[in-house]
Amino acid sequence: MTQSVSTSFPSSPFGQDITSADIVATMQQLSGWEDRYRQVIQWGKKLPQMPEEMKSDQVVVAGCESQVWLVAQIKGGVWHFCADSDARIVRGLIALVMAAFDGKTSAQIQAFNIDEYFEKVGLIAHLSPSRGNGLKAIVAQIQELTA
Repeated sequence: MTQSVSTSFPSSPFGQDITSADIVATMQQLSGWEDRYRQVIQWGKKLPQMPEEMKSDQVVVAGCESQVWLVAQIKGGVWHFCADSDARIVRGLIALVMAAFDGKTSAQIQAFNIDEYFEKVGLIAHLSPSRGNGLKAIVAQIQELTA
């Protein structure tokens, strides 16, 4: 759901300063899943906190084990997202999604091969099925909003 909010979106490095290519390059340099897991959590710490007034039942992502809120807005033909979670690893997963989609046009979002991206990051095989499904739910909601 695109929600019109009076609060401006907090500035995020993901999609601009930290791109999907940066994420892939960093993750491919790490040797084990534990190192990758720690890196994902570190990216989650860089994800801006969503202002409390933006969190509502209308922007909760269905299908996630943890609480996930997602607000989207389009400015000048480019999509911007503000998302948050109550779980550290999920905040990191959101950061990975934001690196791929934030600051992009609808066409760029629809054309982005998210499955290939996750494959290159080496992520999905190490997530619990519920976390993997939640990640897919976040992506699906963004793809639906921007279609």
